[in-house]
Amino acid sequence: MPSAVIMAGGRGERFWPRSRISSPKQFLNLIGDKTMLQMTVERVEKLVGLDNIYIVAGAEFKSIISEQIPLLPTENIIIEPFGRDTAAAIGLAALMLEQKNPREVMLVLPADHYIGNVPRFHEILRSAVTAAGKTDCIVTLGITPHGPETGYGYIQCGDLLDYYAGIPVSHVTRFLEKPDYKRALEFLASGDYLWNSGMFIFRIDLILNMIGVNTPLLDRGLKEIRQYLGSNQLDDVIKKVYHDLPRISVDYGIMEKADNVLVIPCDFAWDDIGCWTAIGRHSVKDEHGNVFMCEGVIMDSTDTYIISRDKPVAVLGAADLIVVNESDSLLICNKSRAQDIKNIVRALEDKGLEHLL
Repeated sequence: MPSAVIMAGGRGERFWPRSRISSPKQFLNLIGDKTMLQMTVERVEKLVGLDNIYIVAGAEFKSIISEQIPLLPTENIIIEPFGRDTAAAIGLAALMLEQKNPREVMLVLPADHYIGNVPRFHEILRSAVTAAGKTDCIVTLGITPHGPETGYGYIQCGDLLDYYAGIPVSHVTRFLEKPDYKRALEFLASGDYLWNSGMFIFRIDLILNMIGVNTPLLDRGLKEIRQYLGSNQLDDVIKKVYHDLPRISVDYGIMEKADNVLVIPCDFAWDDIGCWTAIGRHSVKDEHGNVFMCEGVIMDSTDTYIISRDKPVAVLGAADLIVVNESDSLLICNKSRAQDIKNIVRALEDKGLEHLL
């Protein structure tokens, strides 16, 4: 039985003012009655069982995770003293799971994705687990693009390796950073490129070995932590080691350097819930493309999203706006600038308004 590691770090800055340092987007119910984390756990629980799910997060979120996933064993919450990006989080989780079975297959899934067709998602994950178990390769899930998206990284597909459970698995030629619009159009037209979903499947011993080959500073830190597994000094050692770990993503630190990565093209209605415009893709709209999630009225407006939990709102003559009202703050943003809301968070911090973050 594989284990699933859910990455629940990150500040969710593009969802300010709903997302805050103390309660970032993965712990919010942005597109339904359940939080992003709860939906992710529910999806993967049907595949691996709750006892085989592990959540990586900061210490400040341990109580929130226990509250939202009350049946999850406490020892399945893997605590980072502070964030060091995805390579360190994956390395720490692999180190913890290595004790159980170093050749076990480990799924790495972000906590903030939307999956529309869950049965198909399970079929593809089963195929990925089989491929990861039978090869000395990392398997990644690539999303078949339906537009020239500039907000995602891309994966170029190479030659077909084989079919696992009837699903094609191909070699990865290369990973590419987020393109400009012209390059994104070229990627889409070629038919060889997929969106990088950030979901990975691999054997535990393989990923730890690849960390050793590609990120020696992280490898050195993990080896120091390994010496204290099971001791009462472990938390202090992790905190000390993390101070010196590089802040590096698994994509940059490992995937882009590796020549043993496979990819499965995926068609299960995926969305990276990355900013407020994603809410519009999963919410009821009126005949003018407006999303109106509050009391009040909206008139003579088009393609505008209004979200307010505690105050009625009246909107007249608006177009292409995002308006999010919270008890202590109000966001007004053109939809084309939704990705830049993180800059507002930085500006508020620079002005000494940390209480709003």
